[in-house]
Amino acid sequence: MRATSSQDKKIIRKGMDLLMKITIIDGQGGRIGKSIIEQIKKKQNELELYAIGTNSIATSAMLKAGADYGATGDNAVIVNAADSDIIVGPIGIVFANALLGEITPAIAAAIGASKAYKILIPVNRCNHFVAGCTEASMGEYIRIAVEKIESMLS
Repeated sequence: MRATSSQDKKIIRKGMDLLMKITIIDGQGGRIGKSIIEQIKKKQNELELYAIGTNSIATSAMLKAGADYGATGDNAVIVNAADSDIIVGPIGIVFANALLGEITPAIAAAIGASKAYKILIPVNRCNHFVAGCTEASMGEYIRIAVEKIESMLS
């Protein structure tokens, strides 16, 4: 986890002080990020979630889903990826030019270089295929991702 600063918010869970920055990154219409945030907030409403969209529509959808903070664009991804503990999003966020060009090389590099634990949702579009990944619905992939976040917090 990152170093403690006076601006960090403490998340109290099971009597322990945890400093955990969970960042959800999405593009296009923000549907995947929105679903992730809704599922996390349904089970862990006390968690503070950062919604970073590659466009304002994605950011808005994630904020409406219950994210506590939101920002948009390349620099927002670069700045927030640098100090996140967990980054969640579609697998395309680590591929330059993915999401129909919304993921710039700078975004992909920033996420890839981040020391954050990355939870990537497999989406077999845009000329990539994740071998070994079982076929499941998007809802099932999101459920698995949320369960992983919960296990990391317990």
